[in-house]
Amino acid sequence: MKRQTRKQTVDTLQQEQWDVLVIGGGITGAGITLDAASRGMKTALVEMEDFAHGTSSRSTKLVHGGLRYLKQFEIKEVADLGRERAVVYENGPHITTPVRMLLPFYKGGTFGYYSTALGLTVYDTLAQVKKSERRTMHSKEEVLEKAPILKSEGLKGGGLYVEYRTDDARLTIEVVKRAEEYGAMIANYTKVDHLLYDETGQVVGAHVVDRLTDTSYDVFAKVVVNAAGPWVDDVREMDGSKVGKHLQLSKGVHLVFDESTFPLQQAIYFDTPDGRMVFAIPRQGKTYVGTTDTFYEGDPKRMTVTEEDRAYLLKAIGYIFPSIDVTEADIESSWAGVRPLIHEEGKNPSEISRKDEVWESESGLLTIAGGKLTGYRAMAVTIVDRIVKRFKKEEYKLFGPSVTKELRLSGGDVGGADHFETFVAEQVEALRHEGWEEDVAERLVRLYGSNVRDVTAYAHDNDTDLPNDLYAQLRYGIDAEFVMTPTDFFARRTGELLFHIDRVRTYEEEVVRVMKDIFDWDEPTATRHRARLALEMERATTAVSE
Repeated sequence: MKRQTRKQTVDTLQQEQWDVLVIGGGITGAGITLDAASRGMKTALVEMEDFAHGTSSRSTKLVHGGLRYLKQFEIKEVADLGRERAVVYENGPHITTPVRMLLPFYKGGTFGYYSTALGLTVYDTLAQVKKSERRTMHSKEEVLEKAPILKSEGLKGGGLYVEYRTDDARLTIEVVKRAEEYGAMIANYTKVDHLLYDETGQVVGAHVVDRLTDTSYDVFAKVVVNAAGPWVDDVREMDGSKVGKHLQLSKGVHLVFDESTFPLQQAIYFDTPDGRMVFAIPRQGKTYVGTTDTFYEGDPKRMTVTEEDRAYLLKAIGYIFPSIDVTEADIESSWAGVRPLIHEEGKNPSEISRKDEVWESESGLLTIAGGKLTGYRAMAVTIVDRIVKRFKKEEYKLFGPSVTKELRLSGGDVGGADHFETFVAEQVEALRHEGWEEDVAERLVRLYGSNVRDVTAYAHDNDTDLPNDLYAQLRYGIDAEFVMTPTDFFARRTGELLFHIDRVRTYEEEVVRVMKDIFDWDEPTATRHRARLALEMERATTAVSE
């Protein structure tokens, strides 16, 4: 599916009167846009960078059921997240994969057999985990059989439960693509410069800057929603409504290793000596470990991985995997992400609730803050239900209830989650007969789901130095997934920058050349995009001192 041109999008954004304008293209803004558009609202979404540029591409990449919140007795949070996790999985099984997570417990540690068994049982009940995925308890010997590199000293046993691994950036883009199919008008690299108001002081839109062309224009809407994640307070300041509650940013860091140096086959969730909980997860021939949890006061755009961050996680690895002698030199890549928490006096980052809240200013600006990746759809329903009530009260238009609970995401039309593995096998076999290598075919099917044939079709026209899969992904990304820069492609549409950075180094120049031809960039523009990609690669591979 080829999308309309950027110029057509810009023309439409400024010519139409929208029911809803959403500011922020992370998972929260994407979810709101889909919910509103699927109810029939004329909806526009603007994002100042690329979609999922901030928090939504830098998480632990799990659709959490909320196990950690049992420690804080946030019972409703666990129940709500568990239900929403099942919805995300059913609607997008190609980007949501169940993984068995091992929670080991040690003599003198935070958890014991009974507390682990009880906690996981309560978790299964609250989260309505289906019978086949409920927790099982294992002896020390059974735990070491599953994860022989775990520390054996003091090990008493472990509990096995299910988490859902995801690609957070691709989850966001699949939501965005489905919203576009429902008529939403969507633009990345479109920054809100200031808000627009009528004579009574009510917000009626935004003046935006197209950062790709450095042009600006007005977008008018009945309702403006501030879903800017770590930047929601910046938008509230534009509105003069940053009063009362505010954000407290928390930084989380993850490190990536090759499986040859960190041979982990079983995902592990373990507690550290300082009481933090850390994940170690195998993925695509790599192992990634995280996360840290520290307050952050700087600009989220300039967040970096520090030497202290690396040292903390390397120490945690050495503690729970003493036989794995990984060092700074073994870190292939890393990422630093920010969590936009709602400030709670006297609490450290791990203690602050991840609950979302909605604020409405005197101007009518709706702001949603906090929340978790897993709960994005429910957060969207909350916001859009509020908009429906406002429209009804104003006798503007009538809209029905949300339909997203059973709405497949783009790529999710595979016959349901239970049928996904059959779908994968069938598609891989068909692609293999067309000349695709089996492992490449499977990776593409799992990445794109029911859109995979739209992707692979581009390989027939490949006359570049790129391998067929990368060329097909690039062309599909440009035509159907809002790819505007090489960094969009390598960091957020394919994940290569995080998990296969050597491939980025190999093909970066050819990707720039292909994009230069397609977008008709002049050399200064191409050079600027090369520099941005080089900066992101440096951030992924270099730690800075405090």
